[in-house]
This record gives sequence, structure tokens and C-alpha cells, in this order.
Amino acid sequence: MSSDSDDDIPLARTNGRVSQAHISKDVDRAMDKADAKFNHVPSGVAVRNGPVVEDKMDVDEPATNGNTKRKARTSTSKAPNYADSESDEDSVPLAKRQRVSKKAADSDSDDDVPLAAKKKPGKLPPKVTAAAFGEESSGDDEPLTTKLAKKKASIEKKAEKEAKSIRAKESKAKKAAKKEESDSEKDVKPKAKRKSNGTASAKKSNGVKAESDSDEPLKKSTTKKANGKVKVEESPAKGKGKKDDSEDAEEVYRWWDAPKKEDDSIKWETLQHNGVIFPPTYEPLPKNVKLLYDGVPVTLSLEAEEIAGFFGAMLNSTHNVENPTFQKNFFEDFKEEVKKTGGAKDKDGNKLSIKDFSKLDFKPIFNYYDGKNQEKKARSSAEKKADKAAKDLVEAPYTTCIWDGRKEQVGNFRVEPPGLFRGRGEHPKTGRVKKRVMPEQITINIGKEATVPAPPEGHKWKAIQHDNKATWLAMWQENINGAYKYVMLAAKSSIKGQSDYKKFEKARELKKHIDRIRKDYTKDLKAELMADRQRATAVYLIDKFALRAGNEKDTENEAETVGCCSLKYEHVTLKAPQTVIFDFLGKDSIRFYEEFIVDEQVFKNLRIFKKAPKKEGDDIFDRLNTTQLNKHLTNYMPGLSAKVFRTYNASFTMSTLLKELMDTNISIQEKVKLYNDCNRKVAILCNHKRTVGAGHEVQMEKMSDRIKGLQYQQWRLKQMILDIEPKQKKKKGAEWFELDEGLTQEWVLEHQAFLVQEMRTKIEKKFAKENEKLVADGQKEMKVKELTERLTAADDLEKKLKKENKTKKVEAEGKGASVEKCEANIKKLDERITAMRLQAEDREGNKEVALGTSKINYIDPRLTVVFAKKFNVPIEKFFSKTLREKFTWAIESIEDEDDWEF
Repeated sequence: MSSDSDDDIPLARTNGRVSQAHISKDVDRAMDKADAKFNHVPSGVAVRNGPVVEDKMDVDEPATNGNTKRKARTSTSKAPNYADSESDEDSVPLAKRQRVSKKAADSDSDDDVPLAAKKKPGKLPPKVTAAAFGEESSGDDEPLTTKLAKKKASIEKKAEKEAKSIRAKESKAKKAAKKEESDSEKDVKPKAKRKSNGTASAKKSNGVKAESDSDEPLKKSTTKKANGKVKVEESPAKGKGKKDDSEDAEEVYRWWDAPKKEDDSIKWETLQHNGVIFPPTYEPLPKNVKLLYDGVPVTLSLEAEEIAGFFGAMLNSTHNVENPTFQKNFFEDFKEEVKKTGGAKDKDGNKLSIKDFSKLDFKPIFNYYDGKNQEKKARSSAEKKADKAAKDLVEAPYTTCIWDGRKEQVGNFRVEPPGLFRGRGEHPKTGRVKKRVMPEQITINIGKEATVPAPPEGHKWKAIQHDNKATWLAMWQENINGAYKYVMLAAKSSIKGQSDYKKFEKARELKKHIDRIRKDYTKDLKAELMADRQRATAVYLIDKFALRAGNEKDTENEAETVGCCSLKYEHVTLKAPQTVIFDFLGKDSIRFYEEFIVDEQVFKNLRIFKKAPKKEGDDIFDRLNTTQLNKHLTNYMPGLSAKVFRTYNASFTMSTLLKELMDTNISIQEKVKLYNDCNRKVAILCNHKRTVGAGHEVQMEKMSDRIKGLQYQQWRLKQMILDIEPKQKKKKGAEWFELDEGLTQEWVLEHQAFLVQEMRTKIEKKFAKENEKLVADGQKEMKVKELTERLTAADDLEKKLKKENKTKKVEAEGKGASVEKCEANIKKLDERITAMRLQAEDREGNKEVALGTSKINYIDPRLTVVFAKKFNVPIEKFFSKTLREKFTWAIESIEDEDDWEF
């Protein structure tokens, strides 16, 4: 289960590990502002140097259709243009700030300006300053993050205050209109339950909580609209008193509620984007850093030097650079580049002939790049934030596009940098040089009315097209396998969501036809035509054992992986009476080794398909390929292909397993384990295996130490009980107060030393972090004396533990210490130990199984949502934030469906 948290990482032996600092909310907000060129400036909006805020408006009488008319009101008094002033706008009273009418706002907006003509970020300064964000430099040393926080907070606070009265009037007018519409409905249908677009109902409807006029505070609720959008607004909550204003309504595109398009092949009407970001140009190595050949420094062209750097930077990646195939392919491409660019020379300018790979020494290059990496890691938190801010500022225009008038997230907008191809499994081309992709190789797909993004200076795009049946934004062909790379929308975009939805709906549709398909292929297992018999046998294997269909491979250029239709003679072993052993490399070169008991007729057919004169290297299904198989399957259901069976079988299996579970009185951790156990069975069915990680045993040992650490805490609490009330020993028995069997005296001493060192490390880390913050705020650092005083706490702990070891007694801690409190803490530790043991069992069971692949790609996410609702488990336990964004459609589309089934 994928997660961003550190909850499952052992604490007992982390050596004082501290999680990476997150980017501050202030910087994140600033980055959001950097995307202003995509933001629509609505009517009646004031445009300033600060955030966009609503202008003051008067509200006319509500219209009969429930909408309200609004007219912009612009100040008639002549005011100075504070937006152009160099003075701090925050000091200008709100009443005197310049108002911009709808017309003026529209004319000032750059929404209609072609993307290529808009201002693009140029070369950034080494450090991010206020000027990088369009702010006037004050000449002081105040950090950017602090300035942004103060500036934005002040502007937003005042702007919100200014907008409150407008929102209150607007909300009041809307309620009046809704009430009028509701009253008219009552006259027609006095007893019927009603739902209305944009009108709150008395009860929860479509997952939307009703809006109330009660004197209660507002909380977020949603109202669905006919166009598939949802309006997030504020509704009252109980017991807090009335709030006169509400938060800004936020439009979210709910495509699953939107009307279905007549022509599903048309993906968009309008499309606008800023193209792609290219990797930075190569920075040459310093003159004193050279590749060595037989001990002699080598001078190379920049092109050849860059390739040498690719290999040199990877010296610590032994599973690649020690691979003979990787070395051979790299050396061939490297020699070719050296020859093409003028050859290699020694320090005297004499030509060198590089013929032997073993004589190459990349250590100077590795040391250089490793040093740069260490410097990068050693940067302060403030420097990392500033660098991140600079990077985000450059990338901001590329992260989104305008798709049919709405903003959508773009996925991989960065062109892949040059490097060495690694490949999956035993790929024959591993180590080949991935060449730098140039603009002349890239095709841009964009709307006809949109302005094409400008290529880098001195370059041009390969082609421009306006294919509204395609969902990619840019495309190019890479040089290793000749495969096409695409820039697509992000996983959480509506387009990707619709694609996932269609995939799982197609698998659900297969339920209606599966019985007929199984009946037909069972009959055809005895067909007279060998082609029909092979096809029936293949469908049987795909359906029963979730084998991939498999495509023909170019074994010279691709790893030799196979599926059902491309099985070879040597991949299938028959063992009477009905056992078939499959042993081959599947997708991503993962070994598929399974023994299955098959139907008698299937066993007979496989024996016939292997009959002489067939030998090793020959196809089992020599009269069948994937194209023919899929064409046959479309006769049962439009769009049905062999891969739909894997999705169907995975989801159907998960659905069946979840139905068998009973909601008993168990902990959330135990419920999560139940889900993972079901998920694991599906992953095994789909052969989603992984090699055991090198750090698995170490990780398991750390988890064991963490559990022991909790048991040690329990023992100390029990000893405190004896210190408070010695009679408890007789009452509870001497055994209850003894150390657990796994906690040897040697381990205890080692653990105590670790606890002391951990405390010291935490104190030092906290001290350093506080000093960084002080410096960032322009204040003086704390002196070393302060750190020394803080470290006395660790010294006191060390003395205390030594005393306990000597006296064999543990004194009760705290003035209010009691037997009851100690027992309550012991019980809490018991719960934590149980949860940790469940987690350890879960992790051990998953060491060779990849749960994520089946959960994300093969199990209908709605099944996970149904499980979470049925067993009252937070969805966060199964889906990370990224997955929750990806599967928003699944989480919200069945919000009110308690009986949803796959």
C-alpha cells in the first residue's frame, strides 16, 4: 500500500532519522499564483499586484429563473493608480484603491493573448529573490519566503474583508430565488420528494448535504449541477451560531455526472498549452576532472565527455555498470561518438586510441558528481526551499493546459534528459546512449484557434497538428527502440479518469457475456479445426489463469518476454494426469512459474500442440496470434479483448473475497490487513511479483527492534507500579513483572545507549532547525551554550538508566503517577504492539508480491471504496493522496450507493 507517511517505518533503530522538510504553504501559494496566465479573470474583478479579488457589486432583484443579476459599480472619484505605484499597496486604504470595471478587467487580462506571445520566464538568478516573483526589491536581506508570507497574507486578509459584504448580499439573493423556485414546486407537487440543481433539499441528496437557514456556522457542502460541475459552498453546522458570510464557491468538474457526448471519439473542442520543458544543456567538467585511459587523462569533445559522464555518475549503481551487456553497449556507443567528434587526445594533444573498456577509469568523474550531490544534500532548508521555488516558477506555465475551457493538469511535461538506457529485466539494449531530444523531433498537438507555443530560440517543431481525437499534447520518437513518447494529461485529470472508468465498466460488461464465452470455448476445445481448438485453449488459459495474451517480440531489440499466444515449446511442461507447468519471462521480465491443474481436454490439446516435429523455439499456438484472438472476442462484445479478462478476473475475484468478509469487532489495522490479504490473492493471480528488496531483512529487523522497544517501555511501567505499590507483585504475580523472553540484558543495554543517542540527535537537529529559522527571519543565532544546556537532558537520561541497571529499580515518573495511569499506558502499548505485529506480518507476506499494481490498475477502485464504507475504515488507509485524486470519480460517484456491486 502506497503511502507518503512514515507510520510504517520503525522508530526504534532509525538513528535519529528526521523526515525531509516540506515546502512551506507560503511558497506553495506563491507557486499557484505563478500560473496566472491560465486563470480566467471573471467579470467584476479588480486586478492589482496582489491576488485577484471580487469588486464591489450591487445586487438587483432576483430573476425568476433563480439567478441573480449583478452590476459592477466603479468608483467615480479619480484615484491614483496604486497598481503601478512602487509604494507598498498594503498601506493604501481599501476604499481608495482603484476599481476596475468588467470592461477594464477584461482588457487588462492576458487570457486572450496567445500563449507564445505571453511573457515567458527567462534565465533565473542563482538565488530566488523578490524580483523573481514580480515584487519590488526593498534592498534588505529579508528572505523571500518571509516576504511572500507577509505580503500575501496581508493582501488576502484585506481583500477577503472587502468581499464579505458582497458575498453576503449575493448569498441572500440566491436564497430568495431558490425559495421562490421551491415554493412554486410545492404548488405543483406538494407531496413529492424533490431534487433541484443549485437548490438545497431538506434531506441529503446525491451525496450533497442540505443548506439551512438556521443560526448555525457554515461548513462545506456540495451541490451538483446539470452540466456535471459541482458547486462547493458553505452550509450551516450545528451548535455554533450564525455566520453571515460564506466562502467563495469553487467549481469542480464532475464529468461522471455530465451528459454523455454523442460522439465519444471527439476528445476536445479547444486545446491550449505551453508545450514542453527541455532538460538543461550540458555543463562541461572542470579542466582538472578527466576520464583516464590506462592511467592517462583523456581530452574529449563535449559530446563524448557528456556520454562518459553518464557512465561515471552511475559507478555506485553496480547492478547496471557491472552488467556485461550494459558495458558492451555503452562502450560501442561511446567509441562511435569519440570517433565521430574528432577522437580522444592526451594532455600533450596527441591522439589516443581507445580500444579496451577495462582500461577506462571513471573514478575522477564519479568523485566530481558525487561531490556535487553531497553539496546539494548539505544545503540548508531555506536554500532548498528557494531552489524549489525557482524550479516551480519556471515549470508553472507547463503544468496545466486549457482543455475545452477548463484547466487540466499535465502529466509528464518534461522531455526526458539524455542518459544511458537501463531497460527492464535482461534487455538486450541496456547501456545504449539515449540521445538528447531536439525540438525538431517533436510534434505538437493543439487547438486550431490556439497559438502554438514557441520552440527554443533557433529551433522549430517537427510538425503542428490539430487532432481532436487524440489526447496527447506532444510526441516524439526515442532512438533506442524507436518507440513513441507522449506528453499526456496527469493521472488525476478528467480525461484519465474517464479512461479508467471506461476500462472498469467494460470489465463489468463482460459479466453479462462470460457464461456464453465459457460455454463456447469449452465446446471448441474439441473442434475439428486445429485453429479453433488452439484459440479455445488460449481463451481458457487467459480466462482461468489470468495469463496475458502476449504479442510477438523482436528478440534482437527487445527483452524476450512472452504471453499466452507467444508461448514456446520449452515454456510448457506437461505432467500427467492433468498438471501443466508454465515457466517463462512475462511482462517486465518477471518470471512466471506456476503449476496448474487443467481440464482433461486442455491437457490433451497441449500435448497435441507439442507433438513432434515441434521442438524448442517453436510456438505452442502456431495457428493463432493476438490479433486473431481479439477479433474473435469482439463477436461477443464490442471492444472486448484478451486484456479485459485480466481486469474482469481481478475485480471479480476481489469482489467475491470482500463479500465473504464479515464486519466484526476488530481494529482498523486488522481490517486493513483483511483487505491486503484479499488484494494479495489478486496480485498472485495476476502474477504481480517483485524481487525481494535488498533492504527487506534490515527493515524487518528494525520493525522487530521497534516492537522490542515498546515491550521495554511496558517493563519499565510495570517496574514503576512496583515502586508506587510493592504489594502489586503478590497480587499480579512475579512473572507479570519480568522482562519478555526476547529482551536479553545485552539488548537492553544496547537499546538504552540508543535511546540516549537518539535524544541527543533530536536535540541537536531541533537546535539547528531553530537557528536556520532565526537566520531566515533576520535574527541572531542561538549560542552553543544554549545547545549545551539542552543536551543535559540526554546526560540526565543516561545517568538515570545507569542507576536503574545498578539498583534494579525504576522510580515512578511525574507527580501524579499512579498504578491506574501506568496500567492504562501499558494497555495502550499492548495495542501498539499488536498493530506493529500485524504490520510486520503484512510486510513479510508482501515481500515478493506487488499489491500496488493490482490495486491501481486491475481492481475496480469502487470495490475499495465500498469496503471502506462497509467496514468504516478511512479511505486514506488504502489510497494515498495521489490515488485519491486519481480515483475521485470512484470515491464520489458511489457516495450514496450502499448496494453497489462489481
